[in-house]
Amino acid sequence: QVQLVESGGGLVQAGGSLRLSCAASTGRTFSSYVMGWFRQAPGKERDFVAAINWSGGRKDYADSVKGRFTISRDNAKNTVYLQMDSLIPEDTAVYSCAAAFSYGSRRRQDGYDCWGQGTQVTVSS
Repeated sequence: QVQLVESGGGLVQAGGSLRLSCAASTGRTFSSYVMGWFRQAPGKERDFVAAINWSGGRKDYADSVKGRFTISRDNAKNTVYLQMDSLIPEDTAVYSCAAAFSYGSRRRQDGYDCWGQGTQVTVSS
């Protein structure tokens, strides 16, 4: 089991940047986990944003964020990051990180075993 705590959310103007962090507490080696970011806007379903494999050598992004967001991880710090640049109002959502064992199901919510509580990101126009 792993406990995940997100931070770094906030209010930013369109065109600005934020970096989200997700710190993991786990009895297993953090690098055992595939890590993902999802987001849920008000009144909408939770959607896949990005995922990264155990080494950081494989990454995947939703089309809506490709070229603007960057996922990375520091296994020595048990932390995964989401650098968000060129933010637009449509990026406004609660962002949650999640941990999984399989990279193959990285885009599916049911592919993840543990979830953080989320952090609010609001982008003003």
